[in-house]
Amino acid sequence: MDSGKYANDPEWASITPIPLDDGSESGAMPLATIAYPSDYLEATSYLRAVMAANEMSERALKLTKDVISMNPAHYTVWIYRAKILFALDKDLFEELEWLNGVSLKYLKNYQIWSVSQAPPPSPHGFKCTLPHPPPKELDFLMEMLAEDSKNYHVWTYRHWLVRHFALWDTPREVEDINSLIKLDVRNNSAWNHRYMLKFGPRQDAPDAGMANAGNAAFSTGETGVLPVIDEDLVDDAYHQGAGESESVVVCAGVFRAAGRDLREWEEFAGKFVVSPDEVKSSHAIEWLADVYSQDGEKGARAVEMLTLLGEKYDPIRKNYWDYRIQQIAV
Repeated sequence: MDSGKYANDPEWASITPIPLDDGSESGAMPLATIAYPSDYLEATSYLRAVMAANEMSERALKLTKDVISMNPAHYTVWIYRAKILFALDKDLFEELEWLNGVSLKYLKNYQIWSVSQAPPPSPHGFKCTLPHPPPKELDFLMEMLAEDSKNYHVWTYRHWLVRHFALWDTPREVEDINSLIKLDVRNNSAWNHRYMLKFGPRQDAPDAGMANAGNAAFSTGETGVLPVIDEDLVDDAYHQGAGESESVVVCAGVFRAAGRDLREWEEFAGKFVVSPDEVKSSHAIEWLADVYSQDGEKGARAVEMLTLLGEKYDPIRKNYWDYRIQQIAV
């Protein structure tokens, strides 16, 4: 490669670039070649050369930044860049400032998150080496979620952040998730994260996150009031979402995790099923079906609820509802 940014730069005069080998030089006929821009071809040819020499230098670091700017999905260059950062003892917080900017520009790029959280002894999981989360990390994550509130990579990373730095009960973490739920009650990613905060397994105890789960000492007037459930939040969300599945599924999961009986909210679920023709939530029907199926004397009512689901409110899963009916001894 006789001309180009790197070929004409004295800083790179000592490097012999390694061009892309797609087999055509040996007489083979490539099945499908990619038309890379000339700038990218040149940069990656120098990248191959410095990687082959395992060079840990400032110029190699700048080269990785250039390649990433042209192809942020290049997983190998991310790993190489992180190795250089450690070798040169660079300021990781300064790197994070740059990294966050790249993340906001390329919202769906998973390589950024994978490299950030890779566990030791991997040399490139630099966030694992920090004693605490980066100071602006939660602000950055909320900024990312403001752009895309259900970004899978961001939520996966946030799960890792909570587990790695033990952020389960930090006020900021809970407040952020609550605000996202109130902003969009149908955000199943936020509901899932909140359930994980409350009931997810923790490293320091086998039943961590469920400290209050065994507390079943409720009087008759307190039936259904669970200290582990944040009932007001679920109740409000259930009404706002007209029984949308996220809040209902979370609520049912909380009951089961707490060892409580679904029948405690029979009256609550019944508010959404006034009559066969006046149903505000198909999930409330399922809740009632589960409740009735636990009571041998109400088997017929359970069948009635499941039949409503199969024939009118959730026919796409009719085979499943028919199966459920078969399991009930009327």
